[in-house]
Amino acid sequence: MACRGSADQCRGDGFCGSDTIRTSPNIVCSAACNDGRAVASPLCCKCKERPAEAKANQTEDLCGGCLRSSLFAKFKLAVTSHSMINPSDNVLVAFSGGSASRLVLEFVHEMQSKAQKNLQASKDRSLPVFRLGVAFIVENSISVSSPDSSKAVEEVRLIVSNLAPPVKTVHVLSIGSVCSENFDELDGRSRLTELLHFVDDATGKEDFLQYLRMLALQKIAMENGYTKLVLGLCTSKLACHVISATVKGQGYSLPADVQYVDARWGIPVVLPLRDCVSHEITMLCQIEGLTTLKLTQEPHFNINSLVSSFVAKLQEENSSRERTILRTAEKLRPFFFNKLPESEDSERLSFRRRHALQKFKSSGSIASDFLCPICGCPVSEADLQTVRSKLETGLVKGAFFRSICCSSCTFQILPEDESSMDTVYSLLPEEMIRRTKCNGTDGQSWLRQQIEDCLLLQDSDEEHE
Repeated sequence: MACRGSADQCRGDGFCGSDTIRTSPNIVCSAACNDGRAVASPLCCKCKERPAEAKANQTEDLCGGCLRSSLFAKFKLAVTSHSMINPSDNVLVAFSGGSASRLVLEFVHEMQSKAQKNLQASKDRSLPVFRLGVAFIVENSISVSSPDSSKAVEEVRLIVSNLAPPVKTVHVLSIGSVCSENFDELDGRSRLTELLHFVDDATGKEDFLQYLRMLALQKIAMENGYTKLVLGLCTSKLACHVISATVKGQGYSLPADVQYVDARWGIPVVLPLRDCVSHEITMLCQIEGLTTLKLTQEPHFNINSLVSSFVAKLQEENSSRERTILRTAEKLRPFFFNKLPESEDSERLSFRRRHALQKFKSSGSIASDFLCPICGCPVSEADLQTVRSKLETGLVKGAFFRSICCSSCTFQILPEDESSMDTVYSLLPEEMIRRTKCNGTDGQSWLRQQIEDCLLLQDSDEEHE
């Protein structure tokens, strides 16, 4: 049935009005009319009741409620399959203001609310409810056009305060403070500005700032007793990283960056939105009216921006490109630190989940025992012997520091001139210097313990067989 009236909207009897009408089992008339005729829009392919508002999973037309259920199911599966959040955890969500970080905050908050209700409804109240905090990194020390930092912080606090109880703590830290010895913001800003002056490569400068953000988040997490750091990285971002890392010569360390879990840092990093694409995330935020920050920055002309444009064009041609790129990278074997260490909560897991975690495949390369002091990527086995011979000298100065970094950081971030390198070394964050001193010794000693645990599990399985 087509709309035959001359008003602006459709109604249930077929004439222009305020409501929509059902023209077939799977089609309804939309609210907009075109010369008196209703524009047909498909029904949601799942609930068969509400009009479709977004295309999800490449081919499915879903309404807002079913789109939310689809994304939350992927989120929950990633969390439970990899034991990302346990009842005794203190979880810190990294909030950047974008759609992905806003949605992951909403989903983790929903998990906490459900756990709180279950606790109140239970008789013994034996299971605790995980604590949730929010971290926001202020980037006003960077010489790009960014919104006023105080206004951005106020908006973040307002977003978090509007969430239902339990109350979430908001932690704010300037990215430049990690470059200061006493974490003073003014001193850190000047040191960061001087440090970025020595980074000539545009791609290297953007990557270096990304590494500093991770150091800032780790600092917040460790100082406030958090046990997990949640990032909003999704399929789209990781697909771009797969190609850009390959171009930069980081192919060996690429498997470490695209997994659900990354425990090479002091506080393990988890990616619960890893299986969700940015288009669906943005659509859901718009449908549900989730507030995000409008961060405007000057366009960057570097490898990362070129790759993002390239992947976006591929996605326009075929909506499965991003997933295909990430699934191809999944075939690479992960490292030992892509699995969370065993905890007391692991004993409470079901047999199926424990068995899945025990069958975790990892690369047996001993090269994962040494990490680049800047980006934290594993050093390949071919370069490991050279690095170890340099470590025996015990010197941790400019030229030596440059020689033990990965090839990507060496050519894109660090200067070649020895005097300039000494200046850069004096300005680097203390955490990067500390990582240099403990690398290859006790800094990653728990990795060897992980290897022994895997061997014990294999021996145990063989005995039962």
